[in-house]
Amino acid sequence: MNNFSGLKKNNDFRAVYRKRRSKADKYFVMYILENGLDINRLGISVSKKVGNSVIRHRLARLIREVFRLHGDKFNSGLDIVVVARESANPRNNTEEKALKFKDVERSLIRLSGIHKIYGNCISK
Repeated sequence: MNNFSGLKKNNDFRAVYRKRRSKADKYFVMYILENGLDINRLGISVSKKVGNSVIRHRLARLIREVFRLHGDKFNSGLDIVVVARESANPRNNTEEKALKFKDVERSLIRLSGIHKIYGNCISK
């Protein structure tokens, strides 16, 4: 079951950023904030520094897909904002290849585990 909805308003994004609960890795920064609701809300930010619109939209789709597939394993009542870093751009990536779904999935699940918001799963 997917218990995520979209985080759309600028004020909602700002509230999550102000709390400053963030963890980062090579490709993404993940911010979290408890929202007091029964559902999670996901916000995705991919700036023009990452790449052109094709690359930005592809990354956003991959991020949404990870949360769609693993949505039932996340704690409820969270606002989650994922910010893609410039290193997520294939041209800036040392391997010179576009990020694959497994790379995005591994990175986001790892960050969620560090935040302690990802449960009900066996660690790999």
